[in-house]
Amino acid sequence: MGSAAGAHIISCATVAEELKQLGVPEERLTVLEFGLHVYPEDLKKRLQEAIDSIAGDCAILLGYGLCSYAVVGLKSQSHRLVIPLVDDCIALFLGSRSEHKRMLAEEPGTYFLTKGWVEAQEGALVEYGRIRDRYGEERALRVARAMFGNYTRVALINTGNYKIDDYREFGMAMANFLELGFDELPGSNRMLLKMLAGNWDEEFLVVPAGTPVALDPFT
Repeated sequence: MGSAAGAHIISCATVAEELKQLGVPEERLTVLEFGLHVYPEDLKKRLQEAIDSIAGDCAILLGYGLCSYAVVGLKSQSHRLVIPLVDDCIALFLGSRSEHKRMLAEEPGTYFLTKGWVEAQEGALVEYGRIRDRYGEERALRVARAMFGNYTRVALINTGNYKIDDYREFGMAMANFLELGFDELPGSNRMLLKMLAGNWDEEFLVVPAGTPVALDPFT
């Protein structure tokens, strides 16, 4: 257990969307752009820079999970670090690591979407447009479907924190375009609320100041 009073939160843009809806003021948030998890070393560097930039006597909460091992080795000289023991942010939107694992066991080929993930697809659409303009519609479509060849469905997580209609429409269109199934899944604020309340039990890693984040607790 701990106290989240006065804590500062570093999160990706997708998790920050949820945190703002849960009442976290912007001055307590450092938001890193979506997509850095694709480049773990860049994400690690940006996270460390963000940690080093925070002054005062407060805990630092990370709105990240293991995220391609990017959090391993992070350290604050003067703050406790609190990190959800999850593989990535999808578990935060579903409410727990166990729920994320259950859903993946039920249907391993699931491509999860949230509000933030839908909005981030703009970059992918731009890239698709470039391939289409260069190679034609048919080849671009083959490339897009090959990229999602291991997936069987698109699943939109509805956390209840925003109007879902536009995002549902996008998810259904994406699934149809890629010839995948579509589901809408109920999300949960449970784990984010626990983190904000300072209820840092066995679902969280609390790292003392001066100690680097270890991998073992995540495995």
